[in-house]
Amino acid sequence: MGLSKLNNLYREVILDHSDHPHHKHLLNEGDATNKITLKNPTCGDVINLEVKLTDDDKIADIGFTGEGCTISQSSASMMTDAVLGKSKEEALHMAKTFSDMVMGKEHPQADLDQLEDAAILSSIMSFPARIKCATLSWWALQRALLSEDAPAEEEE
Repeated sequence: MGLSKLNNLYREVILDHSDHPHHKHLLNEGDATNKITLKNPTCGDVINLEVKLTDDDKIADIGFTGEGCTISQSSASMMTDAVLGKSKEEALHMAKTFSDMVMGKEHPQADLDQLEDAAILSSIMSFPARIKCATLSWWALQRALLSEDAPAEEEE
């Protein structure tokens, strides 16, 4: 497949996740064990993330709401798909891999494969102003999972 066709495919996947986001909803009242709101004041993106962990720290459910650009919304959709059913430790490792990837750091292919559709956002490093957009939901995931009582709102 030529580079042009590959870029078009990536663009279509990003637009599909933005137009038809997966897991874009709040969890049922009282179900969230971890939640957080993060904002990207640079472009106005807002992610409200709710996660339900099982007793053995697996992500049983995840949802997000908020508004933002195509990149932030599609990245949140891709992130929720990739981490659902994963352990807390696996999800934290994936968030680190994603953050490193968009900054141009190398990772084993197996780590990138875990990111599923989100791996296509690696090209975002060519657009430094958009890196915060792509990583906002992944930062929210990290902070929500690392904090028992994540603050209701934080600014990035």
